[in-house]
Amino acid sequence: MAAAAAPGVAPVRARFLTSKEQFHAYLRAGGKEEEEEKEEKEEEEQVSEPPAKRVKAEEPGQDGESRGDAGEEEEEEERPEKKRARGQNKSRPCMKPKSYEQSRLCPSVTQGCGGQCRFGPRCRFLHDVSEYLAAKPADLGGRCVLFDTFGRCPYGVTCRFGRAHLGEGHQNLLNAALAQQWEGKLLVRNGLSKDLQQQLRKRRFSFQKAEEFLRGLRAGKGGKASGGSAEVAECSAPQEGLGDSPVLQEQGEDPKPETLQSSQGAEGALRPEVLQSSQGAEGDPKAEVLNSSQKAEGAPRPEVLNSSQKAEGDPKPEALQNSQKAEGALNPEVLNSSQGAEGALRPEVLQSSQGAEGAPSIPTLGPLTDEDVTKLRPCEKKKLEIQGKLYLAPLTTCGNLPFRRICKRFGADVTCGEMAVCTNLLQGQSSEWALLKRHHTEDIFGVQLEGAFPDTMTKCAELLNRTIDVDFVDINVGCPIDLVYKKGGGCALMTRSNKFEQIVRGMNSVLDVPVTVKIRTGVQEKVNVAHKLIPRIREWGASMVTLHGRSREQRYTRSADWHYIAECARLASPMPLFGNGDILSYEDANRAMQMGVSGIMIARGALIKPWLFTEIKEQRHWDISSSERFEILKDFTNYGLEHWGSDTQGVEKTRKFLLEWLSFLCRYIPVGLLEHLPQKINERPPYYLGRDYLETLMASQNVDDWIKISELLLGPVPPSFTFLPKHKANSYR
Repeated sequence: MAAAAAPGVAPVRARFLTSKEQFHAYLRAGGKEEEEEKEEKEEEEQVSEPPAKRVKAEEPGQDGESRGDAGEEEEEEERPEKKRARGQNKSRPCMKPKSYEQSRLCPSVTQGCGGQCRFGPRCRFLHDVSEYLAAKPADLGGRCVLFDTFGRCPYGVTCRFGRAHLGEGHQNLLNAALAQQWEGKLLVRNGLSKDLQQQLRKRRFSFQKAEEFLRGLRAGKGGKASGGSAEVAECSAPQEGLGDSPVLQEQGEDPKPETLQSSQGAEGALRPEVLQSSQGAEGDPKAEVLNSSQKAEGAPRPEVLNSSQKAEGDPKPEALQNSQKAEGALNPEVLNSSQGAEGALRPEVLQSSQGAEGAPSIPTLGPLTDEDVTKLRPCEKKKLEIQGKLYLAPLTTCGNLPFRRICKRFGADVTCGEMAVCTNLLQGQSSEWALLKRHHTEDIFGVQLEGAFPDTMTKCAELLNRTIDVDFVDINVGCPIDLVYKKGGGCALMTRSNKFEQIVRGMNSVLDVPVTVKIRTGVQEKVNVAHKLIPRIREWGASMVTLHGRSREQRYTRSADWHYIAECARLASPMPLFGNGDILSYEDANRAMQMGVSGIMIARGALIKPWLFTEIKEQRHWDISSSERFEILKDFTNYGLEHWGSDTQGVEKTRKFLLEWLSFLCRYIPVGLLEHLPQKINERPPYYLGRDYLETLMASQNVDDWIKISELLLGPVPPSFTFLPKHKANSYR
């Protein structure tokens, strides 16, 4: 009878277990000595059970007698690793384009502009194609996914698969029949146009509805500004028990971050320190940066094909009217912006709702309709009908568009973009706007905003309402990282209920789509406050709440508290509440649904095995083979090359996000290797040899082995390439 696995270690069958040294020796040998390794492992199993892989060293004396002198030496080697690696690799190296591509070709040459470069002699890029090709790294393969899919590769000679579509004289070939099939189709929406970016940078974008709400705040009306959510109570269903529910006090709450005390100022004014970029939280360059050298000359990216078009692809009549000022004068800068998510005249603009300022009505065009005279009440907004659906969580860094495409293919119903910082969006940062992009296969899609103050969050909500196409907007009140928390955002909003209320009411007043909120159980480990906030969030006008069953201090060191989630779900009724935490199998999902939640959100479980959505829908355990998993990785790289590009920058950007994902994929243990099912998300895998070399390679938590997998898909890494995952606990060298 096999010995029971150590606490916190996944129960792998004894015949697959091995030691750390044998594991890496097997990978170094390339799997050629598989039979010899198995024989040695069987002999060792007869003597003693192999030690399970742990981050900290084993306690002295636990099995020292059986290991003898070799065991003592192993303990000495493991002793420096006794301190557990936690937190983020904040100072990890960042590979910039010039690090792996010394000589870059000018976009004017790449995009076939006849050599006309608007920078002239000041251009710092090469214009001689022959000189560029002499220094260009070797091609990575004979087939280009962009050319095979769309009939044209916009990267021309810079494509790392260029020989698939380059003819005589380095001429870029075109498959006319295939290209015609995609002509006029918008594959990726929610891009940032140059006109809109210019307006945001020069602060010429008109935030009419947001300013109206903020004027109500300054007039002393609290969170219930004019035109806001004052009608929520009469529109919603009766809310039993609200009077008995505890209410957070504004005084005597948890200590507020120090930075919240500075620069309070007027609510309507943008604070300089709030407007500062907070990208340091992740330390990752955003995907949109790769487009910077190719947008100016007008070459469309393959997945967009018409990148200058807006989310809907056709001009909105509202764009000619919403930008008019109160005096009736047209603002020429705003006329060019792609405003309007509905394509119809908004009643708030047509009505003279400027009572606080006494502004006259705005001149309008066209016939008078019911929408012009009947104001949309909050209860008449579009409903978010996603009860019982599988919701892929917004995942910073790893929840990019190619990964969401993988999850959609395996059965995810609802997807959400990565967390976007509202101040960066208001500044027109391309890297932040790239997080809002939506693939055409994402039928139910939302974006998540992070911010600490009602002025910036409300203005950002109005900006997105008029420029992009989404089904809901989520407010991040669960981010635990220090950079966000100390500025008053993320989890800190749970202790700032006044600002929290103003943000929810303000965003709800300017959005035509539902507002959702994602929260944790609380900030401190043993002080739950979500049950106090949820009834109030419902009153403020939110359409749905997602509750992660851990506090900020817990992070991922404890199991999610699903009994507390069930209690909060009862308090939230009739508002839907989704539960989140520790779902890695269909059994976990079934138990979660039995708690009375409206649905489940899946985060780490999707990163560890994206086919989890299929398992839940089909109610089975999928013993997926290593070759099938490798095909998933191949599809991800193809989606990445479509999204980030097939030139050197795009290839390395795809590699970077692939490596980040592999830091989670290595935690998966194949079903056929487990002693009993299912695998638990907080159980670390021991060292084991898979059923073939590739399965063993995918189980490695060594960064060098992840790089080896990336080289199987994207060719050799550039010289002096380095990579560290986002989280310290995800790997070792």
